[in-house]
Amino acid sequence: MEIARNIVDTSKFNHEAEPPYELRWQDFQMAMQDVYDFFFDVNSHLLNKGLQRFDDMLRPAIMSGLLSDMLTASLARHSRVLIENEYFNGHPDLIMQGVYPDNAVKAGSEGVEIKTTRKAGGAVDTHGARDQWMCVFVYTVDTISEPATNRLPMRFTEVYLGKVTVEDFRKNPRSELGTRTATLHRDGVKKLRDSWIYRL
Repeated sequence: MEIARNIVDTSKFNHEAEPPYELRWQDFQMAMQDVYDFFFDVNSHLLNKGLQRFDDMLRPAIMSGLLSDMLTASLARHSRVLIENEYFNGHPDLIMQGVYPDNAVKAGSEGVEIKTTRKAGGAVDTHGARDQWMCVFVYTVDTISEPATNRLPMRFTEVYLGKVTVEDFRKNPRSELGTRTATLHRDGVKKLRDSWIYRL
C-alpha cells in the first residue's frame, strides 16, 4: 500500500535567523527529514500488514516525547558543536561538546532544550522556569480523515529557537497529585515566536 512521504519545504526557513552554537537551518531540515523518513518507513511496513499507522497508535504525550528524543538525536548528529546530554533527564537536551565532564550535566547552561507540541505558536509546558535556549517544534497529526489509511503523515509546521529567562515564564497551578510546570507567558511566547526558524 502506497502512503505519502513528507519532504521538508526549504523555502519556509527563516534564512535571516542566526541560531546559537553554530546551528544552521540545514541542521533543522535534516533533523525533520530524518523523522519524516522514519515515520514513512514504519508506517509503510505497518499498513502493508494491515495494522494501524504508528501515528494512530501513540498517545499524544508519548508522541511528543518520542519526537523530542528523535529530534535531539538527529540534531546532535548534524550539528557542528552540539551533542546529546549524556546525563539521564539532564538539562538541556543538547550541550556543547567538551564543556561538561563526560558530556553529561544535570542542569547546565550551555546548550539547547528541545520541546515538541501540537499547540500552534509554540507555547509548551516545561518542568521549571529557567534561563535557557529553547527550541520548540510544532507538529500536526491527522486523526480525522477517513478511511484511516488515507490520513496525511505527521508534519512539522513551525520551529522556534529563542533565548528565554526565568522572568518569561508563569508557574502553572498544581493539583495535589500533579507535577509542577511552567509555561512561557504572553511576552515570553512573543519573544520565542520572534526568533522563528521555520513556518509553513
